[in-house]
Amino acid sequence: MFNYKEACRDIISSLPERTKDIVSRRFGLFGGEKETLEFIGKNYGVTRERVRQIEKDGVRQARNKSEQYSDIFNYFENKLEEFGGLKREDVFLNILSYEKNDKNCINFLLNISNSLYRFSENTEFHAFWLKDQKVFFRANEVINEVKKELKKKRKLLSVKELSAKKDIPEKTIVSYLEISKRIVQNEEGNFGLFEWPEINPRGIKDKAYLVLKKFGKPLHFKEIASHLGDDANPQTTHNELIKDPSFVLVGRGVYALADWGYSPGEVKEVIRDILKKEGALPKNEIIDRVSKQRIVKKNTVIQNLSNKKYFVRTPDGKYTIA
Repeated sequence: MFNYKEACRDIISSLPERTKDIVSRRFGLFGGEKETLEFIGKNYGVTRERVRQIEKDGVRQARNKSEQYSDIFNYFENKLEEFGGLKREDVFLNILSYEKNDKNCINFLLNISNSLYRFSENTEFHAFWLKDQKVFFRANEVINEVKKELKKKRKLLSVKELSAKKDIPEKTIVSYLEISKRIVQNEEGNFGLFEWPEINPRGIKDKAYLVLKKFGKPLHFKEIASHLGDDANPQTTHNELIKDPSFVLVGRGVYALADWGYSPGEVKEVIRDILKKEGALPKNEIIDRVSKQRIVKKNTVIQNLSNKKYFVRTPDGKYTIA
């Protein structure tokens, strides 16, 4: 274990007093909070640009002294190598930290490294650290390939299947994908696109979708609401689901996902779709097929079949569309 705070304190000890104070405050070293250029500038009566220049010079001077702590920087490099030469910044700081207050010191040490580079956050990527620019090019290539695959398959992909498909170690594939803001890993460890409800649920409908996906079977709207949290109202849940085509009412208050092959409509419409697709069928076969689409009693199906406006019985005892 390294004493990061002691290393930071020693590295900045030879800096001019004002430079030392500004660097310490900008990085939030030794338990302090990171301070803005503007706030520090007002304290010293200088512009924020002047504070930036002093900070930059302080980091440059500190970098010259970093060679004395090559064991720490070698450790940082080796850790990056474990993850394919690249790691998202917040995750990397967590991995390197021993104590809660270590992160700001580690961040400072990373910034004075002579061999590691920081990629700043933008609209597409989270901030991350890397050793070689070529690693980012490869990571970006993989990210784009996975995006296309996710859009095409429209389903979550596991680390294991992505690793095998791309022939890349699991730790590396995770490191590549986690820097992207478009691809997100859920609690189960699977990857999907940020806008998918499985990844970033918004509102009752998305959360209900996840509940049904989790249980893998139709559920009553009251049961769905119970899994949405204390604030979920059963009737509101019912109202939201009944008007969304992603959900199919398959019984009295019971919902299934359209993704599972359930078709919308009343029982007579389900029967009609079955007969339209398969042709005339005996009563028992119709009952059997309807039972896979709806949670209804046998007599309900029979009553619908007796409606001559929609169905007729053929001479051989089968039923077809009127």
